[in-house]
Amino acid sequence: MEPGNHTHFPEFILLGLSEETELQPLLFGLFLSMYLVTFTGNLLIILAITTDAHLHTPMYFFLSNLSFFDICFTSTTLPKMLMNIQMQIKGITYEDCITQMYFFMLFATLDNFLLTVMAYDRFVAICHPLHYTVIMNPRFCGLLLLASWVLALLESLLNSLLVLRLSFCTELEISHFFCELDQVVQLACSDTFLNDLVMYLTTGLLGVFPLTGILFSYTKIVSSILKILSAGGKYKAFSTCGSHLSVVSLFYGTALGVYLSSSPIENSRATAIALVMYTVVTPMLNPFIYSLRNKDIKKAFKTQGT
Repeated sequence: MEPGNHTHFPEFILLGLSEETELQPLLFGLFLSMYLVTFTGNLLIILAITTDAHLHTPMYFFLSNLSFFDICFTSTTLPKMLMNIQMQIKGITYEDCITQMYFFMLFATLDNFLLTVMAYDRFVAICHPLHYTVIMNPRFCGLLLLASWVLALLESLLNSLLVLRLSFCTELEISHFFCELDQVVQLACSDTFLNDLVMYLTTGLLGVFPLTGILFSYTKIVSSILKILSAGGKYKAFSTCGSHLSVVSLFYGTALGVYLSSSPIENSRATAIALVMYTVVTPMLNPFIYSLRNKDIKKAFKTQGT
């Protein structure tokens, strides 16, 4: 096979979470339920925010986008996984694998950037409350969202295009339930130095800088809250960023778990659990975290129900 000629590539094989036949119906029911809960929960958050005029603020504007990204994030992997289980197949075409990998990176990166933007929003709201409406104006919020899209699109496109230059061996087994960038690159027969370099650089930069921004924002937030004299004022300030902090901890905690649990042993149980937590459980829990800890969202749900 000539390098760069992908016309006759065989299918990639997604080994999934388990090869035991008796577990497949259980996995199908479990992940179908989780996908439906994720889709419905995030869709309700979007509907509540768009239909309630009281929620047309920067914080909820970003939250509605986060919910949309989470729906897209899970939709890049779970439908294909469920279809493979139901049809008792494991294959995914080369084109579909590249497409899935691209959109997975895109929405994972968008989640990452948006959590950083939301941390900045909370920083301005608590540390500079008198200037909040001036700083977080609709135009600036739109620019922050646009910048997140542009950076995420460029990062995903760069890594995907670099994969297209690779030639692959005949053994194309991926030890996950979706086409993950590192796994696909490891299967290549050609030199992957440039792919590895760009992958580590983008992962490092897009991981370190947003996380640093979040930590800086919350350092300033905590410092400002501690200066508040009344206990009620401190509680109110903490409550405005409690949901976001919970989501940030869940997102980065599971993402870190994916990398820490990665090992030379393919399809390790630790890696599988970490990937499920990162790609499925986190997007599913986000709506619950925001709806259970946020009085405005609860009120919007009650208004819709009456």
